Amino acid sequence: MSVINMKLIYLYSRYERFWHWFQAVLIILLLATGFEVYGVWKILGFRTAVEVHSFAGLTWLIGFAFFVFWIFTTGEWRQYIPTTKKMLVVIRYYSYGIFKGESHPVPKRKDAKHNPLQRLTYLSLAALLLPVQMLSGFLYWSYNSWSGWGLSFIPLEVMSLIHMAGAFAILQFLIIHIYMTTTGHTVFAHIRAMITGWEEVEKEHKIEDWEKATEKPRPS
Repeated sequence: MSVINMKLIYLYSRYERFWHWFQAVLIILLLATGFEVYGVWKILGFRTAVEVHSFAGLTWLIGFAFFVFWIFTTGEWRQYIPTTKKMLVVIRYYSYGIFKGESHPVPKRKDAKHNPLQRLTYLSLAALLLPVQMLSGFLYWSYNSWSGWGLSFIPLEVMSLIHMAGAFAILQFLIIHIYMTTTGHTVFAHIRAMITGWEEVEKEHKIEDWEKATEKPRPS
């Protein structure tokens, strides 16, 4: 892809960039302290690891609530509407075309920041995996209150297993996500965009109908 055919667009707001990096720090901190609690390694010590993990988990829960409020009040929820259009084309690109130097079949746009594969992935994370992880973590943290809430019938081991399985799923996503940040027209193009807010995209590209459907109505 030639750099001559690229242009800069302001794609990510300050809040999006802040939330992205803040959440990344919290997730890495939670993974590191969580694995220490389970005895994978010893860095902070068990008691400190538990305290840091609990604080980071509650902070993440509160921050996520603000994020959900933000996407619904700004209309950004439209960016996560799933679609199967061009899904196979995008999968083919990441599995084959990207290694042949082909252009991305669905370049980023202000009103369509995520391609079909990203939409499905991010929606699954935001609507399923992260809520389950947060709920299981909160219940695990509040175990001493279960009897008063009528939850004493739930085995603690089951909740622990659910939470650990979610942690491995998030770790897997994190590894893939870091790799995907290197798949722009330069290795650090996507990372730079998430720092500055400005993304480089192709100058000329036809916007598909499914992308137009996400556009917000313009005031008359």
